[in-house]
Amino acid sequence: VQLQASGGGLVQAGGSLRLSCAASGRLSNWLMGWFRQAPGREREFVAADKRFGLGTFYAPSVKGRFTISRDNAKNTFDLQINNLKPEDTAVYYCAARTRTYGGNYDSMGSYDYWGQGTQVTVSS
Repeated sequence: VQLQASGGGLVQAGGSLRLSCAASGRLSNWLMGWFRQAPGREREFVAADKRFGLGTFYAPSVKGRFTISRDNAKNTFDLQINNLKPEDTAVYYCAARTRTYGGNYDSMGSYDYWGQGTQVTVSS
């Protein structure tokens, strides 16, 4: 399984970006997640989408501004980011869990595969 993240860039505060994660396999059966890592900080959970419509989850810091979606036909998993803030600056990673079970959706250890990351920089 390969994941390719794209869509990052430099935007002003208040702006929007749409990140996309392209998967080499059929992600309809997978737990999909987005994480981010700011300079000098640990990687943190951003959002996740369970398979088969079993639930969508967001970190409190992004809820209401970030929206995830998946296109099972295209095998893509997107993250729409609105009202960007300087504290959203980070490398964003998509991740997939292909196992049926494997821990909490907000835990890095629950995911089997990771994309290479895409940089989001928000200027104030």
